[in-house]
Amino acid sequence: MRFIKLGTTGLDVSPIAIGAMTYGDPGRGHPVWSLDEETSRPLIKHALDAGINFFDTANLYSYGSSEEILGRALHDFADRDQVVIATKLRHPMRPGPNSGGLSRKAIMTEVEHSLRRLGTDYIDLYQIHRNDRATPWEETLEALDDLVRAGKVRYLGASSMHAWEFAKALNLQKQHGWARFVTMQDHYNLLAREEEREMIPLCLDEGVGTIVWSPLARGRLARAWDDAKATARAETDGSYADLLYTPAQEAANKAVIDAVGAIAAERRVGRAQVALAWLHHQPVVTAPLVGANTTAQIDEAVASLDIELTDAELAALEQPYTPRHDFQGISDEAEMRKLRARIPGYVNA
Repeated sequence: MRFIKLGTTGLDVSPIAIGAMTYGDPGRGHPVWSLDEETSRPLIKHALDAGINFFDTANLYSYGSSEEILGRALHDFADRDQVVIATKLRHPMRPGPNSGGLSRKAIMTEVEHSLRRLGTDYIDLYQIHRNDRATPWEETLEALDDLVRAGKVRYLGASSMHAWEFAKALNLQKQHGWARFVTMQDHYNLLAREEEREMIPLCLDEGVGTIVWSPLARGRLARAWDDAKATARAETDGSYADLLYTPAQEAANKAVIDAVGAIAAERRVGRAQVALAWLHHQPVVTAPLVGANTTAQIDEAVASLDIELTDAELAALEQPYTPRHDFQGISDEAEMRKLRARIPGYVNA
């Protein structure tokens, strides 16, 4: 495994990160596709054995169970000083007021819960899981800075939002001398390239590394067109999947997926390797988040690091793309209502 720097920091990370949303108690998360602890642990160990040292989770994933499973596995299988643990906060975790968001109270509460569940004294990369427009940026950013100064967090990251919001946050951090966001976790793949308009140029200019979620477009890029929507994940994603890959985009999506298949067949490699290799060619991408549920998927992700696409192949993959609406089409409030509805006993769902 070769390692790269996380954005413009001095932190070494593998250019493949394991997205741990897949790992969690099915009774506390997604019963159709969450993997329980017994099934998850061998996958985490396999990733470590393959040289991957970068693991991303969130307090929301299976309502803490993902952090618990990941934390115990890394404690048993890895040297804590060698691995990089990333987690997130923002979404409601329990019924009642102050159960989510990015207020000082919520941040100070949730970091302690995440540290306890992960079984660690510090979090390498603490990320805000979307912006909280109900809390002033200044309150959120100063509280996050306090966590860094206290040694509970090493680095700060953000996730999908409008580019102007992220630019405002970076400016406030610079203005006040607060710890800076060093990463942006955004939605980027061959079927979803809207971030190339504003967010990616901003990250390149500011020296912010990106950690890509859904790098295989919910598995669509790993399968032939006729099979692209056959996964349990895709079938249960509901409005998220519909918004990200709408029927109006089917002709363009099919052309991209066919191009991935043609290159994969020519090179005699898996489709996922080609789609991930394209991301590795993008200068702003630090690491795609791979939500692997088999060891073969981990091996394929690692193998993608050895693929150097030609200019002609890159053009063939990129040319069919058709611009579409981005992920921000889901309003924060609508998203929050759906999340709250999943919490037993939440009175304002």
